[in-house]
Amino acid sequence: MASSSSFLSEEQLRCSICLDVFTDPVSTPCGHNFCMGCIKEYWDNCSQTQCPLCKQMFTKRPELCVNTFISELARAFRIKCDTCTDQAIKSCLDCGLSFCKTHLEPHMVTQKLKKHKVMDPVENLEDYICKKHERPLQFFCRDDQTCVCQFCTESDHKGHNTVPVEEECGEKKSHLMKTQTEVQQLIQDRLAKIQDIKDAVAIRKKSTDDEISASVEVFAALLRSIERSQAELLEGMEEEQKAAERQAEGLIKDLQQEITELQRRNSELEKISHTEDHLYLLQIYPTLCSPPHTKNWADVRTDPELWTVKVCEERMKTLRRAVSELNQLINKEMEKLVEAQLKEMKLHAVDVTLDPDSAQTSLILSADGKQVTHGDKEQNLPDNPERFDPCICVLGKEGFSSGRFYYEVEVRGKTEWGVGVARESINRKGDFTETPRIGYWTVGLRNGNEYTAYAGPPVLLSLSKKPQKVGVFVDYEEGLISFYDVENSRHIYSFTGQTFSEKLYPYFCPYLNKEGKNSAPLIISPVTHTE
Repeated sequence: MASSSSFLSEEQLRCSICLDVFTDPVSTPCGHNFCMGCIKEYWDNCSQTQCPLCKQMFTKRPELCVNTFISELARAFRIKCDTCTDQAIKSCLDCGLSFCKTHLEPHMVTQKLKKHKVMDPVENLEDYICKKHERPLQFFCRDDQTCVCQFCTESDHKGHNTVPVEEECGEKKSHLMKTQTEVQQLIQDRLAKIQDIKDAVAIRKKSTDDEISASVEVFAALLRSIERSQAELLEGMEEEQKAAERQAEGLIKDLQQEITELQRRNSELEKISHTEDHLYLLQIYPTLCSPPHTKNWADVRTDPELWTVKVCEERMKTLRRAVSELNQLINKEMEKLVEAQLKEMKLHAVDVTLDPDSAQTSLILSADGKQVTHGDKEQNLPDNPERFDPCICVLGKEGFSSGRFYYEVEVRGKTEWGVGVARESINRKGDFTETPRIGYWTVGLRNGNEYTAYAGPPVLLSLSKKPQKVGVFVDYEEGLISFYDVENSRHIYSFTGQTFSEKLYPYFCPYLNKEGKNSAPLIISPVTHTE
């Protein structure tokens, strides 16, 4: 502390408000320092919050904290010599006094005073003196965990484990350094966790941005298709209406021409009917009585209802074609979305191997634990609690109780199969129906073409293509189990809103080998990551 004071003067450590050495110094946002009490009192008496020195205005009163560095520097300047008013540079525990450089001189030259315990100046010197014996607290009693003087070690603490305060301080510092190392490691762990969270958020944001982009592209494509179909339909309707109008205009024109001709004939008939020229009437009669050259309009169909039915049939053909094209486009775009989902899910792929201890005795497992099929007869295997009996099932060795995981199963060539996940505590003995209520989340194929999600009650699935490889994805915290047709990029089924409280294990059921009709194995496939 003395060395630090040599670089600074007392004047530099004075508060500009009270003009005394800092007490609990604080720094304002503009960089000036004041005693905490001084600046608070100054602001309490001002209508505006501003710096007393530079007059910088603050929109709200700043939060102030003691500047420990300046406080330590100022502390030495606040301690005065007990003999004069100069700054103290040392305190003597034996004398119970603080001394400036001049008055410390006897302790440097007098043999008796040289034995006194001197230290850097402190304000609360009485805290370093034994209150009972008024002697320096030079020892530490480990039994009572307190500082004691020489007389204490010979009286109240006689026989106790006492050591010099320097020795105990050294051990405490060593322990503090160890604690500091641990704290620093905790800090580093949390900083790393913060970075992990930030990285996860960044990955999630990129994934969300990709999904948004893909979704926007899908809806844009759908809108374009709808708008194109609508334009084609409206254009066809308008063209048909114009054709109908042109046809009607032609008919009206023909009718008007005939009306004109008939009106002329009618005028002639009217005129001749009043003539007195009998000879003229007889001569012209054959011409006037001959039928006019007109069209048989009874054969011209102008029933609007018949026309509407015909048009509606054409409209329905157009609409059916548009809906069919739209469905094809939706399926195509959905495949793109599922491809993106599968790409994301494959990042959580796990290595699954079959657990022989859980396999029903008629099941045959490959040596690498990746394939299972039903055999012709049961094997002589121990009936351990983990083994299924009599249901033809087997679980994976690995269980999962958090996070996300994904695996793929090849079902090619099978006419019956079941895959999914099951919780650890399921009853493996006796017959059962796979439902979430008893701890199974599965989908499967029966009778060659009946696809079912065993949701309790079962849900029949309508799949346009026959899956050859099934992907199973689980998000434990989200309560989600989803199934996918990997090769056709189609979503099969999802169990949502589930609650898990124990480990989940991959579940496989190859079903019976019926005279070679279901002899193909279930195969746990390696997950391939595509760009």
